[in-house]
Amino acid sequence: MLNSTNRFLILPLFLFLVSIPLFQQKCLASGSPVRERNFSRPDPLRHFKDYNGDFDVRNKHYVASAAFTGVHGYGFALVWLLCGLALTIFIIVKYLCSGSASLLCLDNYYLHIFFLLLFFTSLAIIASSFVLATSQKTLRRTEKLKESVVGIGEDALRTIGRVMKTTNQMQILLLPYNPQICASLNSSTQDLRSNSRVIRRFIDRSGQSFDEATHTSYVAHFVVLTVNLVTLVAALVLMLLHWRPGFIIIIFCFWILTSLCWFLTGFDFFLHTFAEDACFAFEDFLENPQNSSLGSMLPCINESFSGKLIAQIGYTIHSFIVELNSNMSVIYRLLGVSEENEELMGVIKICDPFSGSSNLSYVPHNCPQDAIRIGDLSKIFAKFTCHEEGTREECRKEGRFLPEASYNMAHAYSRSIQDLLDIYPDLQRLSKCTVVKNKVAEIVLHQCRPIRISTTLLWSSMLSLSIIMVVLVLTWVAQALQCSRKPLSICSRTLRYR
Repeated sequence: MLNSTNRFLILPLFLFLVSIPLFQQKCLASGSPVRERNFSRPDPLRHFKDYNGDFDVRNKHYVASAAFTGVHGYGFALVWLLCGLALTIFIIVKYLCSGSASLLCLDNYYLHIFFLLLFFTSLAIIASSFVLATSQKTLRRTEKLKESVVGIGEDALRTIGRVMKTTNQMQILLLPYNPQICASLNSSTQDLRSNSRVIRRFIDRSGQSFDEATHTSYVAHFVVLTVNLVTLVAALVLMLLHWRPGFIIIIFCFWILTSLCWFLTGFDFFLHTFAEDACFAFEDFLENPQNSSLGSMLPCINESFSGKLIAQIGYTIHSFIVELNSNMSVIYRLLGVSEENEELMGVIKICDPFSGSSNLSYVPHNCPQDAIRIGDLSKIFAKFTCHEEGTREECRKEGRFLPEASYNMAHAYSRSIQDLLDIYPDLQRLSKCTVVKNKVAEIVLHQCRPIRISTTLLWSSMLSLSIIMVVLVLTWVAQALQCSRKPLSICSRTLRYR
């Protein structure tokens, strides 16, 4: 009779143990069809063959293909540098052939050219300031997004940590009575620890990737735009002072800065593409976690499977408590309590935290006032336990008639069932993936639109600045070449008159 009761007590624990390995095995279980987004982008790491995979920040081929979307900016930056090199060679050759006078005759510009230079320089200053402010705003929003993404993993880790702590406690309690269950619990704890390491790697890599991308982008924008603003202001001063050698230096600096602006335009478009992909992946994850590209990074059990499993665990515990309450007299006799001592202890009613007949819901505080938690059952038995240090006669006089071995066994099993009930809400959150879904829903509702707007403004404003810088540099070059076309005598007279 005792063995049968022990097996009945252990049944909920076995169901719980089954659920943990399946947490890992059912992560990628198939679900209902959802929209899919397979990228078809050239991958520089595969000789520019198309990357047809999903969003995955851990995949270097995805990152390379996403970065390649800014190739137009990178390409124009390279072409602009080559053109600058060709122009430099042309000026050097012309200088060697014509002498220095024509090269320095750069202040002979007409009034409309002056106003053009003044207009585009002012426009470039405004655009640079706007891009700098937009870069700072994008940095703040990406930092907030990083905190939310890392928070997903941290919440999951805390939940798994509570479950692991409970399984360790259950191992300690049940080891003297059932080593087989302890071995199964240890295996389940190892599975949980393995999942924890996966999530920890996700947190570390995500945080590191966010920091590298956002801070590198911000520092690059800050340095380039600050130097650009200083150079633009210096150009205004040089235009008013008519310092001819400084014009060549300004053109050279502007040419380099324009190339950097175009490169940042391509990089900003890559960030915009990455933000679009990430938000789409978050939205896809909300619809079906199992088929989402984020499912491998933040695994969730198949919802239909997990719902049945958790319901079965709840039903088993509910049935066990109902049976326990209806057969309390049998439990007394199994523990060695006589009928007269049974009357002394009174009828104990165990709290059943599950309500409802067909669809059980976990309501831990919805119990009668005279009912006790199953974990407190050992406290009742402790009052009637005869410890080894006392004699049987002393125990009988004090009304402590329960053998200590029986008390220890009752304590171990009642405490284990109570521990299982305590982590039942955590198991529900893990099985239904609510830990992850709530955070992802918050990101989709409150952060995706702002980050999309910020990255769009960043790359579009950077594109505008790059175009303005091209026009400004070409205007400077046109003015420089305008004087070089004139005969040397004219230039010399111009210099002499001035």
